[in-house]
Amino acid sequence: MTTIRIEPITAEAFAPFGDLLTPRATPDRMINAGRCERHHALATVERAGGEAIISIFRSEAVSLPYDCTLLERHPLGSQAFMPLGPDAWLSVVAPDEGGRPGAPRAFLVSAGMGVNLRAGVWHGVLTPLDRPADFLVVDREGEGVNLEEVTIAPVTITP
Repeated sequence: MTTIRIEPITAEAFAPFGDLLTPRATPDRMINAGRCERHHALATVERAGGEAIISIFRSEAVSLPYDCTLLERHPLGSQAFMPLGPDAWLSVVAPDEGGRPGAPRAFLVSAGMGVNLRAGVWHGVLTPLDRPADFLVVDREGEGVNLEEVTIAPVTITP
């Protein structure tokens, strides 16, 4: 069994897999009569001819150490996850190696931060820590097969 440690998330470390959804240091512009910062176009919805849809996913929590045994990917569209609660959560991702997931990495995503996974990025299932959580999800709906799932040898994720 493989064991990996959770990594702090940074834009640079997460770049091979997608984008961070968090306000920038400086807003792109002020709107609503100067009362609202707009942090514009933090990510792009990849949708390969489908429609962009918005959903809410409610996920059970996990405790650490956590054994990750399932990875999936969406080859036709990106998938963005934005937590609706106050807690940090895990984003487990893996590079593609010839159509199969490579070595997984686990990132601790700060409370209030989301991620946008690029089309085709292998990732684990939603992984809130300690208590169930709701996530706003933006992804693709449309023709074509847009879900591949694989069971992997357990990878134990530790703090």
